[in-house]
Amino acid sequence: MFLGIDIGSSSSKAVIIDSQGEVLGAHVKNTGIGSDGPEEAVSVSLAKAGLAQTDVLYTVVTGYGRLTWAMADRQIAELSCHAKGASRLVPTARALIDVGGQDAKAIRLEKGSIVNFAMNDKCAAGTGRFLEVMARVLNCSLSELMELAGKAGKEVGISSTCAVFAESEVISQLAAGEKREDVARGAHASIARRIAGLAGRVGVLADVVMTGGVAQNKDVVAELEKVIKMKIIVPERPQLIGAFGAAIYAKESFDKKTEV
Repeated sequence: MFLGIDIGSSSSKAVIIDSQGEVLGAHVKNTGIGSDGPEEAVSVSLAKAGLAQTDVLYTVVTGYGRLTWAMADRQIAELSCHAKGASRLVPTARALIDVGGQDAKAIRLEKGSIVNFAMNDKCAAGTGRFLEVMARVLNCSLSELMELAGKAGKEVGISSTCAVFAESEVISQLAAGEKREDVARGAHASIARRIAGLAGRVGVLADVVMTGGVAQNKDVVAELEKVIKMKIIVPERPQLIGAFGAAIYAKESFDKKTEV
């Protein structure tokens, strides 16, 4: 059995696969680096698979907090793990967009290999953090934010490129009588444009795969499809793709180590 762990800034993910690459257990814990999230993600995944830690032959850790997990056999950069996981699930993928809590990545692929990438980890605009700020201002959860946007009659534009200024702009829009649902749609359109700008820098080509927590927001995905004018493939449980890729690397690393 092989274990992949993805320790992010806001969530921890773990995936266990067998020698055929089939997922036996997986879990997402919504706490990341500096918490007990990674330990819980691993323990729950093992429990789902009916396994003990001693059953795991090799472990690869990835993500923002990968250097904090001392028990791994190997540490691999998250770009590589996301590309590996997405390519295994969608072999025709030529582009990957990953949007998490604190960063966003656009990767161009050729036969599963990374040929170009761009990353935003300096600004909250274009990341899950932006949606968290919008949800707080609109007094709703992230899932409710998606539902609100689905009821919108129009899009209330957000011009600010900074999440902090965008928050003030949204407060002013609400004070001026704009509807919450229309503002939510505007927030989704705004983050879609930021992500599309990142994707444009690498020259995304179909098929496009989207992973990360933000990929669970169907309205953001729909807005992004409008901007890039391409259909986006969202895998089941998109938050787990980095950990899945890490698990595949774990199997490959173990196989290479044991070659005679």
